[in-house]
Parts: sequence; C-alpha cells; structure tokens
Amino acid sequence: MVRKRRPSISSTTGDAFLRETLKLELSEEKTLITHARTSAAKFLGYHIVSQHADDKLDRRGQRQVNEMVSLRVPKEVIEQKCALYMQRGKPAQRAQLLDDSDYSIVSKYQAEYRGVVQYYLLAQNVVQFGKLKWVAETSLLKTLAGKHKSSVTAMARKYKATTETEYGPRKCLRVVVQRDKGKKPLVAQFGGIPLKRKHNAVLADHTPQLLMTNRSELLKRVLADKCELCGSKERVEVHHIHKLADLEKPGRKEKPVWVKQMAARRRKTLVVCRKCHDSIHTGTATASFRKQGPESRMTQKWSRPVREEGNGEGP
Repeated sequence: MVRKRRPSISSTTGDAFLRETLKLELSEEKTLITHARTSAAKFLGYHIVSQHADDKLDRRGQRQVNEMVSLRVPKEVIEQKCALYMQRGKPAQRAQLLDDSDYSIVSKYQAEYRGVVQYYLLAQNVVQFGKLKWVAETSLLKTLAGKHKSSVTAMARKYKATTETEYGPRKCLRVVVQRDKGKKPLVAQFGGIPLKRKHNAVLADHTPQLLMTNRSELLKRVLADKCELCGSKERVEVHHIHKLADLEKPGRKEKPVWVKQMAARRRKTLVVCRKCHDSIHTGTATASFRKQGPESRMTQKWSRPVREEGNGEGP
C-alpha cells in the first residue's frame, strides 16, 4: 500500500487565496500552524487563543464562550516588565533617579506604566497587570524614600490620593507643585488607570523605553514661567514632539527657529507662550522670532540626555 504524501501548506486553498486574491506570499519556513485551544498564537505581543469553558452559560443555559477568539497578555511579558523594577527578586529603588524632583520621578514611573497598560487594553486578562502596578509602585516609593532618607510607609502616607475614573474612584500616588500668580498647580500621579478591557482601544505600535531624561530641568523651565522663544510670561505652555527625528522633515527648505532651538538643546520639549505655540502648529513665524534671529539662540551649549538601555523586547 502506497501512502499518499500529505499536501504542503503552499498547495492549500487558503494559500491560493492569499497568492491570487491578496497577492501575498506564504513562507513555509515562517508559517506555524497552532491549535488555538491547546496553545496560543503570538501576534503583536498578544497571545491569540480559542476559549473553552463549559461552565460559562447564558440565560438560556447555553455555553457562550466556547470557540470564541480571545486576546491575552503573555505571562512572560508581565514578568519582563516587572523585572525592570526589581533586584534579587524584590522591588528596588532606582538610584539614577535620586537627583530628580518628586514630580519628575512620579511622572516618569507613570509614563512607563501607562504605556505598557494602554498597549494591552484589548486583552481580556489585562487585570493581571495589577502585579506590575504593585512592583512599580513599591519601586517608586523606595526611590522616593531613598531620596528623602525616609521610609516607604512615610512616602505612601504623604502622597496617597484618590482619583476619579470612568469606572469609579481609584487609589494613586500624587505630587502637586504649586505655582505663583494664581496659576494651576503642576500635578503628577502614579496609578489611577482602571485595569479594564476596552474593545475600542487604539494600539500605539512603538516600544516604550526607560529614557533617562532630565525632567528636573523641564520642571525648572516650566516654573520659570517664561517663553523660551520671545520671552513673554503670558499663558506659558509646553510644546512636545514624539521624537527628535521628527525635526528633520524632508522637503523643508529652512528650519524655523523653534526647530533649531530644540535640535540644539537635544530636547523634545520647548516652553512657549500661547501665541508662539499657535504659530508653531500653524507653521507661521511671529515677529518675535524674526527680531531675535537664530544666531542668538545657538550660543549656549546644552547637555545631551542620557538614555538607559532597555531590553528592546515587548511594547
């Protein structure tokens, strides 16, 4: 008896549809067929599985989740993110942040934690990031305690607060920096993000890294309450860009003064007044720009930010 050879992946109807209709090529070497019920397929950092639970019944007594596709957070992702804040298996302080202000430290921890959680809001088990929150929060409190030569309990008592969310109140840590002239205080908080699945969440497909930016410098610049372009002190705001590479736009004949200043400082932030901020977004130059000229802005040397190397994995 001659056993017939099983057809390869490339000879299936599905591959014909990919090749002829969608004009896509399927690589047999990189193609992995996964049983969705017993194992998970990996895609964009998520695990894709097929659900099976005979005890999940609807009002009619019928099983309602069997064979439904589910997105989940891989366990190794949670462990990798927790490891960034741990030493010898325990949450530890980050000595490189001890010279920063409390506002800067809390802002940094929140930015890192929020970036990870928001990427996985489509996952059904996003609640498991509660472990990451505890580890990061303990590391944050230890960092603040090391800075002030105090205890974790004292720091937790000093900064504990409650914030309102769409799912009700949530506990958080909050630092408030008061400002003069009746202006709103600067507020930084850690936590307060509901670990609830969002069906309409939008994924930002980039890798959050632990950037050692000098946030204390930014805080001093904001508290100075002065536009770094025209010198005005009316309605001072902060202009942000996603990355320094965005300053190098192809086809731009001459760089505006604000672009040259941010490039010279190697900073992704610029403290400006409302008028200058509007001019930046509309692409027009104000009279104050032309009067001062770019040369007067390029005389001072600025330190470059120090980057902390990450593991380059995960979101």
